Amino acid sequence: MVLSMTGFGRAEASVNGREIVFEIKSVNHRYFEFNSRIPKLYGFLEDPLKKLVRERISRGKIEAYLTVRQSEGTLARVRLNDGLLESYLSALKEMIAKHGLRDDISATAVSRFPDVFIVDDAEEDADALAEDVFAVVRQALDVYTEMRRTEGAKLAEDIIERLGLISGFVDSVEARAPELNREYYERLSKRIKELLESANPDESRLLTEAAVFADKTNVTEEIVRLRSHIAQFKAALEAAGGEPVGKRLDFIVQEMNREINTIGSKCNDMEITGIVINVKAEIEKIREQIQNLE
Repeated sequence: MVLSMTGFGRAEASVNGREIVFEIKSVNHRYFEFNSRIPKLYGFLEDPLKKLVRERISRGKIEAYLTVRQSEGTLARVRLNDGLLESYLSALKEMIAKHGLRDDISATAVSRFPDVFIVDDAEEDADALAEDVFAVVRQALDVYTEMRRTEGAKLAEDIIERLGLISGFVDSVEARAPELNREYYERLSKRIKELLESANPDESRLLTEAAVFADKTNVTEEIVRLRSHIAQFKAALEAAGGEPVGKRLDFIVQEMNREINTIGSKCNDMEITGIVINVKAEIEKIREQIQNLE
């Protein structure tokens, strides 16, 4: 089981007089990058929240949103800002006296002035609040992880299919490679006959040249390593168990690319060149897919 770095999760709950909503989403990234939007009043939760998310995610660009609202009926105390109110009244009386205005100061008019009232939220137990919030966060992370698991399974399925195609191409290279030696021997024999105008060229010389050519174009080692890399790739996918595997798979892909490039450089053959191009195309598609895996 592999996990995609792309995912989204959301959870909400009414707990102890609060409406708590948490959302998390992520996209692929080489490292762990965490950004959160938390109400200023609950800023003390940011570090513990990051730590909790870090326990579930090893890399990716993550954005988290937390909303905490007091439910209707939650106790709050409204009190008068006496000092500011006195200043307002003093300024109003001075304005009335100085400009001969009608004195129509009323409680309703004064109450509209900024900050005349102070609203004190009910005192909150920080530990209890954190416990309630993180319970919702864990629910969202469960949803988020399930989405990543589903997406990861689809990516793995596509990758396995492409590895199967590559295995087929490798079989074709293995079948074609011996033919190169025979064809080279025939071309070389024909060329020597033409040059010497003889029907009986030196057989030992032909065999020596053919042997040198066969050694230069021998891709058995590369084929064995390429098949080994394919097997390692499949094994890593199957054994992931939800653990980060993207970086390891990326390394294996690089090694696969190295082997197929070597095969292409050794075998100066149009048919094998076409196969190499197809393999490199599939490897590149696999590389794009594993960039989305954690």
